[in-house]
Amino acid sequence: MKSFRRTLKYVWPQWKGLLLVAVCAAVIAMLYSFSFAAISPFLTVMMGQEGLHGWVHRKLSHQRYGVNFYVPDRGDFSDPNKSEAAYCLRITRTKKGGGAEQAGLQSDDLIVGIRNSLEVSSAEMLEEFALAAADSTIEVHFKRLEDGRLQSHQTSLSTGDRPFYIEYSRRVLTLVPKDDSRDSKENAVIFIMLLMLVVTAIRCTARFYQDYTANKIVHAALAHLREDSFEHSMGIPVGFFTTEGSSDTVSKFVRDTTTIGDGIYNLLGLAIREPLKGLALLAVAMHIDRNLSLIFMCGAPAAVFVLGKLGRKIKKATKRSLISWAMMLRKLEETIAGIRVVKVYNRQRYEHAHFRDINRKLLKQQFRIAKIHAVTNPIMETLGMLAGCAGIIFGAHWVFGGNMEGTDFFVLLFCLGGVAEAVRRTSPIWNRLQQANAASERVYSIIDQAPERQSSGAFEIGSLKDKIEFRDIVFTYPGSETTVLKGINLCVQAGHNVALVGPNGSGKTTLANLIPRFYDPDSGRILIDGKNIHDATLFSLRSQIGMVTQNVVTFNDTIAANIGYGKSGATREEIIAAAKRSFAHEFITLLPEGYDTIIGEDGAGLSGGQLQRIVIARAILKNPAILIFDEATSQVDADSEAKIHKAIEEIMHERTSFIIAHRFSTVITADVIVVMDDGRIIAQGQHDELIQSCSLYQSLYETQLVGSANAERRRFGASGKSVIL
Repeated sequence: MKSFRRTLKYVWPQWKGLLLVAVCAAVIAMLYSFSFAAISPFLTVMMGQEGLHGWVHRKLSHQRYGVNFYVPDRGDFSDPNKSEAAYCLRITRTKKGGGAEQAGLQSDDLIVGIRNSLEVSSAEMLEEFALAAADSTIEVHFKRLEDGRLQSHQTSLSTGDRPFYIEYSRRVLTLVPKDDSRDSKENAVIFIMLLMLVVTAIRCTARFYQDYTANKIVHAALAHLREDSFEHSMGIPVGFFTTEGSSDTVSKFVRDTTTIGDGIYNLLGLAIREPLKGLALLAVAMHIDRNLSLIFMCGAPAAVFVLGKLGRKIKKATKRSLISWAMMLRKLEETIAGIRVVKVYNRQRYEHAHFRDINRKLLKQQFRIAKIHAVTNPIMETLGMLAGCAGIIFGAHWVFGGNMEGTDFFVLLFCLGGVAEAVRRTSPIWNRLQQANAASERVYSIIDQAPERQSSGAFEIGSLKDKIEFRDIVFTYPGSETTVLKGINLCVQAGHNVALVGPNGSGKTTLANLIPRFYDPDSGRILIDGKNIHDATLFSLRSQIGMVTQNVVTFNDTIAANIGYGKSGATREEIIAAAKRSFAHEFITLLPEGYDTIIGEDGAGLSGGQLQRIVIARAILKNPAILIFDEATSQVDADSEAKIHKAIEEIMHERTSFIIAHRFSTVITADVIVVMDDGRIIAQGQHDELIQSCSLYQSLYETQLVGSANAERRRFGASGKSVIL
């Protein structure tokens, strides 16, 4: 449960809400046990043994003197017509060390009078015992069976302290008639039921506040957990997302945090309320009969063992199901995003079969979780029934032996049944907490990722003025055994345009990605004006870098916000100026909402070339010292390409630019052309030089560069005046 406990740090700050939850749970538990305890006076009144006054006085006497009284009825005597029943009390048990035992009273003694009177009703004697003043004595007249005959005796009973609750009990009893007539008993039943109604209303109100407050705490905790996870993910190296995949990460933010929330809610709800209810009922049961309650509790060790075993199984199954959820999300995202490709290649059945396999795997894990949940309650009920049967057998023996009143036995059964129900309702909580723990492990796999490394003494690197140097750069992608860059040495003068060419997989994009430190080289150094970028702050380094890639990245926001993304606090005038320089202004003004048009998933109906010009405007607005263009025009139409080319030429002026392209127009005009193959630089220079000296460059020029140019000439005419990167 280590990972789940870590999530509780988002719960503790809401200590006021936690306090309210705990108080409400305690109130619920106390009132719930009170409801069960009220069964005893109700049964006593309904069964006609005594009125409510008599029952209360008998219980108070037990508390004060440690004695259990039984009020005999006429059926307990040989002659039912005799009236001895109304003028005696039989002792059924005395507590060791209690006042009754100290006075010499024993079980089966019949108390026939108190003080100087032998004609006192049993109800009056109970009232005298219960309400007697503190630190006084009561003369007790009793009879004891000795040698087969009842012998009369007398003793002095010390009253001791007078508990504070006696006065409150007396005041409450004034609301109910004192006599034992039928109407009085009916009124007593009505009083008990009204009292129960009030108790239930208060208990339900406390339940509302507990549930509502627990939900508020859960939602607030999850909101902060997601915020912290997202904030941390922004500082994780790019390689983490390349390895883990975006869909799995999104699933951790959404699905897994929901599972954690379920665990926290159960912890603040059932996990507090039900055990407290069970403990309160157990306290009532222990008060009635300790031995019988302890017999019932013998099933607890077995229950703990079973819950531990099931919890470990459900944690394992939950972890697998969450991984399956992430796989399903990934498949849904990629299939729907590529639905045109799926349809044009008639791969619907293939995709359906693939999705079905993932779905069936998830279903298998869900069945396993459902099976564990389903078996928990029956096992707990069986254990509870075993303990309950043992308790009933022993209890029945004691009732028939005269050591326990029938009404107390029934109340005890109700209380122990309530304890068993509380345990049953609590049993699934451990499973849910284990599920939350499994989800927490996945979420914290993001938070525990080491952030991008930045030395403690990192300095603010200034804007590029002299040169960028790559010295003996060796690089291997995390988790891979293949070295991508093998001893790269390159020096680029500030303000020069560098074209990186080479076959696919030669390391061009990888080399460019090392400049903003998306990755750190295994060995070697990258220097800006002689300073190692590894020792610079990431913010100062990336503040002077702009990047435009073939994969257009826009956000679900307005066009103005997407362009303004390049500069915090950019004004509308600056945004429009950047759009004009990227030739985006001309189509933005034609849109109904203009710069306030939302770019959603469908790109607001914009073409790839138009979106690319928006991205270039973003780079222009940033005004970076270093520009990286990675196949920025590979997926656009000719008209857009021509305009993008013009925009790029303008933005590259007097800037240091790295251009990865297959189109000859940009390559041949670059200040330096770097030819790469298999992670190495095999040649560098200008076009005229390389076409003569480098066979690989000549081959690339003939197959890719010239080939693409001829293709464009065929599309737009022999003049070939459209210049395309």
